[in-house]
Amino acid sequence: MTINFLIAPDFPPEFYAGWHFLNTSLQRLIDAPVHLFMASNAEEEQQEIDNDNVDIIYANPFNASKLIRDLGYLPVVRPVNRFDEMIIASAAESEIKSLKDIKPGMSVLCTENYDVKLIALRLLEAVDIEEKDLTWVKSESFSAVARRLIQHEGDIGLFMSSAYHKLTSITRSRLNLMIESKINDLYHVVLLHPRNSGMLETLQNAFSSMNKTVSGEMMLEDLGLHDGFDVLKQEEIELLIDLIETLRD
Repeated sequence: MTINFLIAPDFPPEFYAGWHFLNTSLQRLIDAPVHLFMASNAEEEQQEIDNDNVDIIYANPFNASKLIRDLGYLPVVRPVNRFDEMIIASAAESEIKSLKDIKPGMSVLCTENYDVKLIALRLLEAVDIEEKDLTWVKSESFSAVARRLIQHEGDIGLFMSSAYHKLTSITRSRLNLMIESKINDLYHVVLLHPRNSGMLETLQNAFSSMNKTVSGEMMLEDLGLHDGFDVLKQEEIELLIDLIETLRD
């Protein structure tokens, strides 16, 4: 039986090949065929989940909380020392230099990443800005947010920190980083559909051993997962879900 492995659509494009190498390694470690599917957007990701096509998923923390709470997905592993943070930026030549310069009526360039938007709204509370005060303009990727921001198609832009720091140095030089979150408790996780519960320990061993070889270390480094994966403990999941509920409130 082929196992379907879905990757959340919020990774930088240059990681595409790296995920295929990881999937090849995973198949070898668990001695089973694994079909890798990389969703191009949040809608495609949700459709695969709704159609019950997902056995393993690398999910952002906000989707993970729903999958665990509502669909009974099981925690497998988490990346070590890799946290989900976000950045609010403006164009370098913009008069918007800090959060206090953001005013009602301004436009925000963002992707479909709900977690990035939610953290941004928390940061904007410091200057009394709410979601309804701003115009939200969707872009298909973080690189598109950067491009449109530079072209003055929006006042500010929202980025995952990992995506922002992967932009070219030329692109970053044309942007002004106003604030970067430092939550240090949000991270993507690997989850397993409950129908596959019998392979939980096998998967945990496979993912957590990927950094035990030189080739495995190189593969993980190419994905920005320098320290590999660690088994996800129940108390870590409970803390993650509590934090997400706090951010949503």
